[in-house]
Amino acid sequence: MNKIPASAVLACAFTLGLAGCATQDDPHQRAKVGAAVGAVAGAVLGHQVDHSSGRFIGAAVGALAGGAVGNYMDKQQQEFEAALQQERDANQLEIERLRDDTLKLTVDSEVSFDFGKADIQPAFEPSLDKLAALIVKYNRTVVHVVGHTDSVGSDTYNQELSVRRANSVGDYLAAYGVPRERLRTEGRGESEPRATNDTEAGRQLNRRVELFVKPIVEGEEERAYESPQYY
Repeated sequence: MNKIPASAVLACAFTLGLAGCATQDDPHQRAKVGAAVGAVAGAVLGHQVDHSSGRFIGAAVGALAGGAVGNYMDKQQQEFEAALQQERDANQLEIERLRDDTLKLTVDSEVSFDFGKADIQPAFEPSLDKLAALIVKYNRTVVHVVGHTDSVGSDTYNQELSVRRANSVGDYLAAYGVPRERLRTEGRGESEPRATNDTEAGRQLNRRVELFVKPIVEGEEERAYESPQYY
């Protein structure tokens, strides 16, 4: 399997940076350049993954040394919290640091999807833009998007709906510029409730999408791709 040298990545990133400097009249240029640089990093990461098995092969370019993980995830958490403060104040989104330094972001489905639908509401797109920009910036992570539902309806329907909602969020992040190689999506239907399904308040808590932002640690790269199991 051929791997892209780190020097080639730096050259690509430098070229993209120059392109950004050449078009400073575009107010969105910094975001575009950031997305492009993230795509380059993702392409390198993708060459380290055996797509037939989903297993990681070799060391990732830019993987975090064990001692650097905490500081890297600290900075990322601080930027998530600052950028998404309005959403947090409105109880639309929660940010939690897990024991293995994974960042867990829980998005309330009431503000992101219409009932029984999987199309992202336009009003929530600016929030996803802010989230996507930071995911692109902090590119030494793998992002798992997990959909959940309440227990209203059949198991099959809820499982399919949770998958479609997770895919919608994953597709949105990819369209913004998050490399597909860094994204994993799955649905868990009604199998992991946060609260009782016997009340409307509980069912509302159970209707959600969770994003697990997992650091890529040198020597333990496969763990970043493992499906998150915290319930």
